[in-house]
Amino acid sequence: MDVRADEASDPLDRSVTRLGQRIRALRHAAGLTLVQLAAATDLSHSFLSQVERGRARLSMSSLFRVATTLGTTQQILLAEATAPPAGSTPVLRRTDDASASAGGGTVRALAPAGERPFDPLEYTGTSRDLGPYWAHDEDEFAYVVEGRVLLDLDGSLDQVAAGDSAFYRGGTRHRWASADGGPYRLLVVKQRLAPDAG
Repeated sequence: MDVRADEASDPLDRSVTRLGQRIRALRHAAGLTLVQLAAATDLSHSFLSQVERGRARLSMSSLFRVATTLGTTQQILLAEATAPPAGSTPVLRRTDDASASAGGGTVRALAPAGERPFDPLEYTGTSRDLGPYWAHDEDEFAYVVEGRVLLDLDGSLDQVAAGDSAFYRGGTRHRWASADGGPYRLLVVKQRLAPDAG
């Protein structure tokens, strides 16, 4: 999805621009060209160029591939795109958010970059399509803030509603969608694993 921007007037466009700038910085630090990053992520280099300039938004699955190639996670990249100005309070304002498209909805970081043992995210959407499974090493907690969600954990389907929650261990295949086509809002807290000492 292309996001044309008057960056001065739209906070969402500012977050897309910051995310693109962070991806470019990490790509340069890794010594990769756009063509090499494109080949490693199965995305076109022209699309990645648009992303780096803040003129296109990555889906969560594409952001996952880019983050993995650059040695980080999509959650950390989203959080880094919310970085508040130096000397500001630790409060993250709604207008500071960084988001990506995910399964017919959006996901946004709920905390700026920083050292912590977890990453909080908000998923919103209306799509009834469960889409592909996600699986990762980190444990995860999900809480339904509003709406009704169809939650699939390793093939076990449950309908969960506002106030319901689920915890699942790393390695659990998971996905979710709107249970009834109405809007939902899901708070997801993902464990952040310590980097390998390697």
